[in-house]
Amino acid sequence: MTQDELKTLVGQAALQYVTPGTIVGVGTGSTVDKFIDALAASGMQIAGAVSSSVRSTERMKALGIRVFEAGEVESLPVYIDGADEIDHGGHMIKGGGAALTREKIVADLAQRFVCIADESKLVRTLGKFPLPVEVIPMATAQIARRFAALGGEARLREGVTTDNGCQILDVRGLQIVDPSGFEAEVSQWPGVVTVGVFARNRASVCLLGTAEGVRTLDF
Repeated sequence: MTQDELKTLVGQAALQYVTPGTIVGVGTGSTVDKFIDALAASGMQIAGAVSSSVRSTERMKALGIRVFEAGEVESLPVYIDGADEIDHGGHMIKGGGAALTREKIVADLAQRFVCIADESKLVRTLGKFPLPVEVIPMATAQIARRFAALGGEARLREGVTTDNGCQILDVRGLQIVDPSGFEAEVSQWPGVVTVGVFARNRASVCLLGTAEGVRTLDF
């Protein structure tokens, strides 16, 4: 199966975690697009969704799905999103689509995080995928030096401004063996808005698209 077909498969499989009549947390990215399309096509009646990006918001509104602001809800039963990498403990690297801050905000509202991904995203140790870090522009060089001290090479993602008006550094050369500790440390650096390690808000479930079908990983 092609990667696109695997994304369609897990997008459809995620519908089993959606309860009719509830508000659903929805992430962003090409795999999530498949989930949004499957949700609209299913005819399932939900109260609406909280979106992590302008891109997903526009797609859902175009398909007739009501979108709430995060501040309008106190909690969500489920948040469904993709990942750039996920390890065998449910820790993820996210932010390839530059929506990591809003993704982390919506994920924090949710009782359960369901990650949808193809099998190429499953890794033993996080870090092969360049780690996205959203930063305040005046701190970019300072934060890049901090990563260099850890053995990483941070590069500005040219031409990208986040939905929050900030910049993205992509950091290569890291091996993140302690995702929780790493996330806690980098999050404290002045100028870091969000680091793309999702350990505190790790996945509860991963629906992994494989040639043999959808593989479910529970964490």
